[in-house]
Amino acid sequence: MKASNTRFIVLAGLCMAAALAYLTRNAVGTAESTIRADLGLTKEQSGWLSSAFFWAYALCQIPAAALSLRLGARRALPLFAVLWSLATALFGMGGFASMVVSRALVGVAQAGLVPVAISVMARWFPRAGQGLASGAFGGFMSAGSIVGAPLTAALVLTCGWRPMFLWYALPGIVWAVWFTRWFRNHPAEHAAVNEAELQLITAGSERAQNVDAKPPSMPWRLLMTSPAMWCICVQQAFRSAGYIFFGTWFTTYLQEARGVELITSGWLTALPLIGDLTGSLLGGAVSDAVLRKTGSQRLARQGIPAIALFVCACLVFSAWFVSNALAAVLIISLGMFCAAVANPCVSTVMMHVGGSHVATVSGVMNMCGNLGAAAFPVVVPWLLANAGGWDAVLIGFTALYASAALFWLLLKTKPNMFDGMPAH
Repeated sequence: MKASNTRFIVLAGLCMAAALAYLTRNAVGTAESTIRADLGLTKEQSGWLSSAFFWAYALCQIPAAALSLRLGARRALPLFAVLWSLATALFGMGGFASMVVSRALVGVAQAGLVPVAISVMARWFPRAGQGLASGAFGGFMSAGSIVGAPLTAALVLTCGWRPMFLWYALPGIVWAVWFTRWFRNHPAEHAAVNEAELQLITAGSERAQNVDAKPPSMPWRLLMTSPAMWCICVQQAFRSAGYIFFGTWFTTYLQEARGVELITSGWLTALPLIGDLTGSLLGGAVSDAVLRKTGSQRLARQGIPAIALFVCACLVFSAWFVSNALAAVLIISLGMFCAAVANPCVSTVMMHVGGSHVATVSGVMNMCGNLGAAAFPVVVPWLLANAGGWDAVLIGFTALYASAALFWLLLKTKPNMFDGMPAH
């Protein structure tokens, strides 16, 4: 019997959710200069407007993961999508204070997306296919940003930034209705999964087949004292702080430091995100191939991201010496391609070490990452005023990726370390 391919439809649904989430969250960065001028905000206020999302997003990772364990992914993910869509609409309807609140609400609603999606991929994909699945999911985060950067710039010019956010609220609600009706929490529950696909997903696995089994309680002390978790969380904070530059200040950087107009800056902002998309897709496939070929978890899931992030740091630093805007963005985009090769490795490491606690462990990791993402938009105005302007920002951007590479080298994991059982 030929295996059905229902797991790839599940993956497509997760990828669509990721794209829609990043479309809404990064739209503020592209429209930042217009919103700031329209409302008469300072750059410091604009920085806080951008970071409000990430503080809420970071702090709600663990509660959102816990809620998803109670509700199940089938109910939790659509609930999150509806809430972030309504909050996006609210952003386009108020003044500065209500906009800060709405951005925080978007962060609260999107907090569960990554940990829940990782747990779904761990349940729906065999170990040797998890890298590809993670790469696709990570890549479509950038796909939403790629579409969103020029689309946002065009909509700002044609209909204004307030109506634009109302339009951006609609797709997430449509997705939520479809996902609730079609998805099932476990492959064995889905009518479209045949026996061959079910065996493929669970091949070599000793996972309990009781889909209603309650996972063991989370060993918080072990998690907080684990050197591996500290390395994972610190590298995530550095990588997320670097990545979020493109969703907050990069368009403004192009306009002020490179003399690029709004519509052009929107298109140029898409180039690093295209690099991130293609790097994520390739990184997952390469990591899976190395794992199948060598059987080495450390080489496939840790060595590859360490090398890729170091190369990224070198490329971003070299852009400092390039005066042409397009050439500099292309070099930075190549650097982001290299950095994105590491993206799927993060999720696969979470699946490797997290065991039955993968959603919570992923939530802790993503929380730390987004604390870094929340801090960087606020740090940028300080660097502009006190540390040498946009050159200092670019050097700081370089240092973030170099530091992330170092922590990948320091990382040492063991399988399912929070369950005390062999990896599956």
